[in-house]
Amino acid sequence: MNKSCFSKKANQPQTQCLLNKQLSNNDWMKRVFVLLFFVAASFSVTLAQKFAFVDSEYILGNIPSYKSAQEQIDKLSAEWQKEVDTKLADIDKMYKDFQSEKVLLTEEMKVKREDEIVKREQDVKDLQKKYFGRDGMLFKKRQELMKPIQDEVYNAVKALAAEQGFAIIFDTASNVGILYSNPKNDKSDEVLQRLGYKN
Repeated sequence: MNKSCFSKKANQPQTQCLLNKQLSNNDWMKRVFVLLFFVAASFSVTLAQKFAFVDSEYILGNIPSYKSAQEQIDKLSAEWQKEVDTKLADIDKMYKDFQSEKVLLTEEMKVKREDEIVKREQDVKDLQKKYFGRDGMLFKKRQELMKPIQDEVYNAVKALAAEQGFAIIFDTASNVGILYSNPKNDKSDEVLQRLGYKN
């Protein structure tokens, strides 16, 4: 008990002081109880939410237009890479030729050949950036061919979630740390059915 209730300096009678302390302890207990109630309620709401998962790689792998788009992108990428590799091989040959002929060249000719090699190297770097850079042609082609299909899949997943009341649908292809998932919660085939690719 608080010593102030028994102090001679206390302005209120001891019984009244103890009663006030008892009430403040009860208020504190009520607050703790209300807090625990809300924590338990929010936990039960979380448990009541429905979850499912899909495998986006499996879904996209079963869509013929996606496979076709991927093949086009792979073909373009290989063509562009071949072009870059050819130019790099040309530069390598220029450099080796320069090294072997260097002793026969005047200072002015050396500078001219070195400048030419440096310029060609920069041209190849620019070409790589143009084809494979962050906003390069490969990225733009991928967006053009694949994004509409990915958006279609996303909209089908969203519609499935809304109709069946799922709070969250995980994608097992994105490795979000799902250690186990019950196959009955896999909605990949339902998404494909919505898109018209499975019976």
